Amino acid sequence: MSDKLLHIRPATQADVPVILSLIRELAEYEKLNHLMVATEETLAKELFGPKSSAETLIGEANGEPVAFAVIFHNFSTFLGKKGLYLEDLYVRRDSRRQGYGKAMLLHIARLAVERGCGRFEWMVLDWNEPAIKFYESMGASILHEWKLARVTGEALERLAAMRLSL
Repeated sequence: MSDKLLHIRPATQADVPVILSLIRELAEYEKLNHLMVATEETLAKELFGPKSSAETLIGEANGEPVAFAVIFHNFSTFLGKKGLYLEDLYVRRDSRRQGYGKAMLLHIARLAVERGCGRFEWMVLDWNEPAIKFYESMGASILHEWKLARVTGEALERLAAMRLSL
């Protein structure tokens, strides 16, 4: 990997157009374009505004962005410690199979250890066999007994507007 060295750095607000481009590529890869509504304005506010709770990392090879990751801290009540959650990790199609995904994952794992996190976790789509095999090869356990629950958009608005009736 000597000629393909990956430089991983924290993203800055100037990276927002690149981040949005990478998110669009990720949405296309995951067949989730219909859910993609992020804009440069929302990313700038949410990732770099005063109340941001997420961090973005950019992986560059030969000065060009080839990967990104979005991470944030969560909390494990059972461990009594914070954790590090990987929201997204994406490597551009033409840059895959060069060790960049592994480099990004190792970098984030080291951040988790440096920050005293009790765990490092993320989700993977059940059809994404290449990613599942990659994560398992890195020592990750795929937790099949857990199901993600999500409320978003209009359903979130309705839930928030519900009145408690006992």
